[in-house]
Amino acid sequence: MKKIIIAMDSFKGSGTSSQVAFWVAQGIRRVNQQLEIQEIPIADGGEGTVAALVQGMHGQFQEAVVTGPLGKKVTARYGLLPNQQAVIEMAEASGLALINPQSDDVFQASTYGVGELMLAAIEAGAKTIYLGLGGSGTNDGGVGMAQALGVSFKDAVGNEILPGAKGLESLAQIDSSGLHPAIEKTTIKILADVANPLTGANGATAVYGPQKGLQKDDIAKVDHWLESYGQLIFQTTGLKVVDIPGSGAAGGLGAGLLAFAGAKVIQGITEILDLLNFEEAIRDAAFVITGEGRLDSQSLEGKAPLGVARLAKKFQLPVVAIVGSYQGDISGVYPMGIDLVIAAIHRPQTLIEALDSVSENLAAAGETAIRSYLFSDIQRDS
Repeated sequence: MKKIIIAMDSFKGSGTSSQVAFWVAQGIRRVNQQLEIQEIPIADGGEGTVAALVQGMHGQFQEAVVTGPLGKKVTARYGLLPNQQAVIEMAEASGLALINPQSDDVFQASTYGVGELMLAAIEAGAKTIYLGLGGSGTNDGGVGMAQALGVSFKDAVGNEILPGAKGLESLAQIDSSGLHPAIEKTTIKILADVANPLTGANGATAVYGPQKGLQKDDIAKVDHWLESYGQLIFQTTGLKVVDIPGSGAAGGLGAGLLAFAGAKVIQGITEILDLLNFEEAIRDAAFVITGEGRLDSQSLEGKAPLGVARLAKKFQLPVVAIVGSYQGDISGVYPMGIDLVIAAIHRPQTLIEALDSVSENLAAAGETAIRSYLFSDIQRDS
């Protein structure tokens, strides 16, 4: 039998991509210890992106002390990759874990540290930066990031606006004359796993604001501030960012990167699989296992398992997705290349129990996956 590829995204809060793949492989080896297994950690621009690319491309982890979303210093990790490339996760500097969603922190939460992290990567020699936008705790439209790069955002009387979403309320003028000169010489690629525009019913605030602490009554107000911000960007730069897919990623950080850093939005999983030479790795495979913590309708919008399945089907390979859980109608994943979805939780459990037994559950799912493949192989030969 040819090799088995295990390409898993992380299970948020319970296992990194590498850990999840290892546990699934343990289950496979219960059935046959002689099988050749290649574990390839992946990500789609969210949690685990730095680790996946550093490991897969033989890069180096680096750390920088930057400004956290609420002004306190935090130590953020990023990756230096071959060929003067770097990879950053914005959540390291301005993530949801660094604010309290039960408070009004989101009104003050700034992306300033993301800009500082970008400059740290540039100072370390990066000419191309891949920026993952998952896990954001901010809704400031990327203003903080741009301020760290030298852009000025002032109110009607010429004072620099307050940090966070609240500052957008008084924004009246933008001056990018102080932009750090290295930015124009740096290629910045946004690894997006969502295509949300900046504003509107499917925009940054309406879709993701509530998980950051915005109340129902706040949504329309903050969305209006971002709409005005987008109009001011257009007046200042000539770029109409409001409707660009991905501009709403990370509370509008996508818009700020597009407008002030010359960034391009690309589908995260597609770019990452290309950087990892994934197509070459699966060329001589027999079977592919992929997955993520939760499978739902968003998995049809550039999530990791669908990117893996799309490439696997170029070689007519069977694909099983192992997930922590799935919600709603997931029938749309099957025409896109996934042949079978296996939920890792196989008995009644509380959330705490599921998190505590994730290794056991994933090993059991790995065993089920390989037995399903071997059974179908027997059926084909009979």
